[in-house]
Amino acid sequence: MIKYRRMQSDELVKIRDIDRSEEIRVGYEQRGSELVRFDVNWDDHGWLEGDGDHSFGRMIHFAQKSVTNGATAIGAFDGERLAGIAIYRPRLTETMGQLELLHVGCQYRRQGTASRLFEDVLSLAKADGATHLYVSATPSGSAVGFYTSRGFKPTDTPDPDLLAEEPEDIHMILEI
Repeated sequence: MIKYRRMQSDELVKIRDIDRSEEIRVGYEQRGSELVRFDVNWDDHGWLEGDGDHSFGRMIHFAQKSVTNGATAIGAFDGERLAGIAIYRPRLTETMGQLELLHVGCQYRRQGTASRLFEDVLSLAKADGATHLYVSATPSGSAVGFYTSRGFKPTDTPDPDLLAEEPEDIHMILEI
């Protein structure tokens, strides 16, 4: 049974437990507030070893820095194993929080794990008084489908810093 709880910065090394591999056959491109769907053949083999782009080292460092700077990490645990993680950043703007990170291991997908992590983030945002929640999503069919099914809509005014960091991502906002 999966148990959900807040994580401390020193626990974030458990991100190594998450196998985020995925065969991606649908991709999206954002043009203003419109999404353009196209067929792709992207095979994501998960995070790499080391500290380079798309590595465990970089992801762990990112998560630890976020928590140190006031974000909240929520873990989904299967025993001692980290099955999924979400990171909530309060106050991206005065009225908007950010779902900074949401990853669920491939063996735990389609079992409600991502939904529960999302609901926990949404509760945090509401408790902070946020009226909106921002996400910069991987342009895959599964990620975009997950967020749009929860009411997120592509924004034609993405956060400039997040757009510069992740120009290929799909930038969306949820009114809460």
